[in-house]
Amino acid sequence: MSQTPEIPPSAVPAPTRLPQYTKAEQDEILGGGADPFGVGAVGLTWLPKEEHFGVEYDGRLLAHAGLLRLPVGIGAARTEVVGVGGVAVAPDVRGRGLARLVLAAALDHARTTGPRHALLFCRPPLVPLYERLGWHALDEQVLVEQPGDRLVSMPLRTMVTPLHDDAVWPPGPVRLFSLPM
Repeated sequence: MSQTPEIPPSAVPAPTRLPQYTKAEQDEILGGGADPFGVGAVGLTWLPKEEHFGVEYDGRLLAHAGLLRLPVGIGAARTEVVGVGGVAVAPDVRGRGLARLVLAAALDHARTTGPRHALLFCRPPLVPLYERLGWHALDEQVLVEQPGDRLVSMPLRTMVTPLHDDAVWPPGPVRLFSLPM
């Protein structure tokens, strides 16, 4: 992983929509490894994201967030959410607001797609970061599908954020009618 030169405050890179997001690009941000997101121990199968947003500086991809529209049940209602995943910031540039930038770009796009909420799953140490970015942890159990027609309880923290000012997350149990993103 190459060292990033100091990013001057006046040169904060603008996030852009990426035409693709490859394993090589993920490795460019996180440095590779068998479990770059630290969630391998939960033993889940994940869906790839369909839309990608990134922050680049001086020819290097520094941050990424991916989106995927998914069916979900909340209580007795069935709707869709925009699943957010693959959020990554290169270790040598963390603390510079790049997660906020790339997530803002992704959520700005998500607001144009129809669903009222975005949903993500994260490790407990990341909950405070997402709370600072406007996300709220759900207290309800969240069921997700897995291969072999299995339905499992999500072991990671589930967080949501409204995509519209008048959006209110309804009460009730949550079921993702797909693999998690």
